[in-house]
Amino acid sequence: MRSYAIGDIHGHLSLLQEIHDRIAADRRQTGDDEAPVVHIGDLVDRGPDSRGVVEFLRQGIEQGENWVVLKGNHDRMFAGFMRDLTHHDPGLRRELSWLHPRLGGGPTLESYGVHHAADRPLGPVHEEALALVPPEHVAFIEALPVQYRRGEALFVHAGIRPGVALASQDETDLVWIREPFLSDTRDHGFLVVHGHTAIDAVTHYGNRLNLDSGAAYGGPLSAVVIEGHSVWQLGPDGRIPIA
Repeated sequence: MRSYAIGDIHGHLSLLQEIHDRIAADRRQTGDDEAPVVHIGDLVDRGPDSRGVVEFLRQGIEQGENWVVLKGNHDRMFAGFMRDLTHHDPGLRRELSWLHPRLGGGPTLESYGVHHAADRPLGPVHEEALALVPPEHVAFIEALPVQYRRGEALFVHAGIRPGVALASQDETDLVWIREPFLSDTRDHGFLVVHGHTAIDAVTHYGNRLNLDSGAAYGGPLSAVVIEGHSVWQLGPDGRIPIA
C-alpha cells in the first residue's frame, strides 16, 4: 500500500508544483496512478501565493485528482477570520492574532489583493477580504478533514494527544499540538505522519515522521512516499531512503 505525503506548503505554489512533478516522476517509475497524495496542511500564510496554492489544490480535487488535503492551524485561522473578524483560534496565544507578523495572515490576504492588512483598521480589512476572497476558497478550507488513516500510517497536521483514542482526539490538538506529542516515544499503533513543527530536514523518529522542512522560513518543501514500514523522500533524482 503506497501513499505520498507533502509537508507544510505555506503559500509556496512554485514549490508545490515542483513537488508534484517529483511525485509524477515516481508514479511513472512505479506505474502507480492510484496511490493518494496527502497534503499535511498549512496551505496558507507567510509565503507569497496562498491564493494560488488553495486554487491549485481545489481545482485538482474538483478535476478528480486522488489528493487528500488536511486542515492545518493556519488554514483554520484563515477560515475563522473570514467568518468573523473577531475570531480567535483556541490554539493561539491570547496576545497574538492571525494578522500578527509572526503568523503570516497579512501575506495571505495580500495574495488576494487586500493590501497592508496588518497596518490598517480591522473592519475595512475584513470588508475587503469578504469582497476579494472567493467564497469557494473559504468553503474548501472549512471542509478539509483533520486526519486521514491509510494502512499503517495516520496523517495529521500537528500530531495527536498521546494515550487518547483516535476517535476521541480533539481537533485543536490535531492541528496545534507540540508537547507532549513530540517527546513521546511510545508506539501509537500507527506511524503518525505530520508537519507543523519546522525542522531542518524530514526526520523519522520511529513512531512519527515529521515532514515540515521549513518552507515557511525559506527552507524546502518536502515530499515522501510510504510503502508499509518503508519511507523514502522524493529528491530531484528520485527516492532517498529515510532511516
